Amino acid sequence: MNALVHLASEEAENPLVPPIPELVIGLIAFAIVFLFLAKKLLPNINSKLDERRAAIEGGMEKAEATQAEAQQVLDDYRAQLADARHEAGRLRQEAQEQGAALIAEMRAEGQRQREDIIAAGHTQIEADRKQAALSLRQDVGRLATELAGKLVGEALEDNARQSRTIDRFLDGLEDSATKAEATR
Repeated sequence: MNALVHLASEEAENPLVPPIPELVIGLIAFAIVFLFLAKKLLPNINSKLDERRAAIEGGMEKAEATQAEAQQVLDDYRAQLADARHEAGRLRQEAQEQGAALIAEMRAEGQRQREDIIAAGHTQIEADRKQAALSLRQDVGRLATELAGKLVGEALEDNARQSRTIDRFLDGLEDSATKAEATR
C-alpha cells in the first residue's frame, strides 16, 4: 500500500508545473542570458540594423537622385531631338526652295540659250540665203549673158553692161514675184 500512497501523492503533483527550485534556477539562468544578450548582442544587432537602414535609405535617395538626373537627361535629349527635327525641317525647306530656284534659273538659262540658238540659226539662214541669192544671181547672169550672146550671135564682152543688164532683169523678176505673192 505504501506504494499506492506514494503513487497517489505523486499524482497530486502536477507534471506540467516544474518544481520550485528548478523554476528559480531557470529564471536566474534566463535573466543572465537575457542581460548578456541585452548588453552585448542587442547593441550590435541594432547598430547593424541602423547601418542597413541607412544604406537602404541612402540607396533609395541615390536611386531617386539618379532617376531625377536620368529624367533630366531624357528631357534634354527630347528637347535636342525636337530642335534637331525642327532644324532638319528648316534645312529641307531651304533645300526645296533652293532647288526650285535653281530649276527656274536653269529653265530661264535654257530658254535664253534656245532663243540665242534660234536667233543664230535665223542669222545663218539669212546669210546663207543672201549667199545663195548672190551665187544664183551670178550664175543666172552668166547663163543669161551666154544665152543672149548666142541669140544675138556675138559675145557680150562688156562686164559693166552685163552687170547692169543682169541686175535690171533680176530686179524685174523679183518685182513680178512680189506682185504675184501680193495678189494671192
